[in-house]
Amino acid sequence: MSDLLGQPWFWPAVIIVVGLPVSLLVLTEVHSTLARRGSPAARVVALLRNFVVPVGAFLLLISQAGYLNVDWSWTRITATVFGFLIILLLINAFNLAFFETAKKGTWRQRVPSIFVEIVRLVLIIVFVALLFSFVWNADIGGLFTALGIGSIVIGLALQNAVGSVVSGLLLLFEQPFELGDWLDADGVRGQVVEVNWRSVHIRTDAGIRIVPNASLASSSIVNLSRSEGAFGVSTLTRFSTDDPPQAVIAVCREVARGLPQTIPGEEAIVTPHPKGRYTVYLTLNSPADEFSGPRLFKTRIWYAARRAGLHYDNDLTDSHQSEENYRAALLQVAPALYLSNEDALQFREKVVLERYGAGEVVQARGSVPEGMRFILRGTAALAARTTDGAEITVTELGRLEIIGLTSLTRQAVAAAITAVTDLTVILVPNEILDQFVESNPELALDIGTEIDNRRAKTATVLGELGVATHPDDRLTA
Repeated sequence: MSDLLGQPWFWPAVIIVVGLPVSLLVLTEVHSTLARRGSPAARVVALLRNFVVPVGAFLLLISQAGYLNVDWSWTRITATVFGFLIILLLINAFNLAFFETAKKGTWRQRVPSIFVEIVRLVLIIVFVALLFSFVWNADIGGLFTALGIGSIVIGLALQNAVGSVVSGLLLLFEQPFELGDWLDADGVRGQVVEVNWRSVHIRTDAGIRIVPNASLASSSIVNLSRSEGAFGVSTLTRFSTDDPPQAVIAVCREVARGLPQTIPGEEAIVTPHPKGRYTVYLTLNSPADEFSGPRLFKTRIWYAARRAGLHYDNDLTDSHQSEENYRAALLQVAPALYLSNEDALQFREKVVLERYGAGEVVQARGSVPEGMRFILRGTAALAARTTDGAEITVTELGRLEIIGLTSLTRQAVAAAITAVTDLTVILVPNEILDQFVESNPELALDIGTEIDNRRAKTATVLGELGVATHPDDRLTA
């Protein structure tokens, strides 16, 4: 053993065999971290990894030729360079044939990149050793002896760490999940955003959690993205015990249908409990909506409950429905309805103040308006539908503009109107509008003119975009 350690080539060989791959692995990890953070230092590390370290190792390797009794010649040098090129060609051809062209789902596609890099490194070491043996008649027995002894020493010193890495690599080889999948594993629930040879990065609602592969390999993993049925989540809501349960259930289902995170056509399951509590089960598009879906539901149910006269969260008061607010609203819309202030206030019990949250649909396409809504505060977007079904925002409606212009004719509307900001409107029902039109024919003329204006504006906007309207739409609002 002492004779082996005393050989002049032993420690340089250990540096090349052990230090080179370890350095490349460490630099690769550092480069990935810096590149992920967008640091300019990533370019420096890449230069160090791709050129400085390999060339330095090569320089150390050829410096040991002084201990060999060889005859240097340009022929051997050229043969060495040519041999290196052949090795690179074979290694890249091997990688292309077996891994880069692998079909999805095959065992070759599931092999982690770190396994490929290790195999490539081993092949390079073997081929380089054979090259020096063939071209320079070098004795490579000592190189493999150093490799064996170095592997034993490193394995004994790092057996716990190596065991963790190996278990993680086996987990990657099995691939129970992929990038983008949603996991519930080792007490962490979130989306996989990065997988490397050491750990898995999972984006949770509280931030990025880095879970070691060894921990995942020894724990139970639930891949939420590969579940057979639709993904759902429950949320608890509370109403007053005086609110009729059927009315609460209807409002909850209506709000759930309007959420962008829920699957169209899947009704929410609302289960009543004692003391005014209700469990709402939402069927979501994907696990990515696990947090945003219930969060948006609880935001919108606040507005919907007040429009329906219910008491969400057992709130028995609604200061928005005050007489002062009704009076101010009626005085704002009186001129548009050709009413005096005194006449407008007589209809206090017939009109309704409503509020909508940002993103809520105020007027659904294909619906028949129950009356006209005059915007008091906030803005709403009017969207038309094209032949391919796309939604195009035509204009934004602001203060004292009308939603539901076809109320008088009882026609279904072809435009969808959505609240852009928190929206406050006053609803004037159809039966009241009929009375206003009978006493003031000019009101009907104004409404007809506004309908024509919106049709023309919609046609202009869509024409500028080079798209056609849906054949079923009449572009009324």
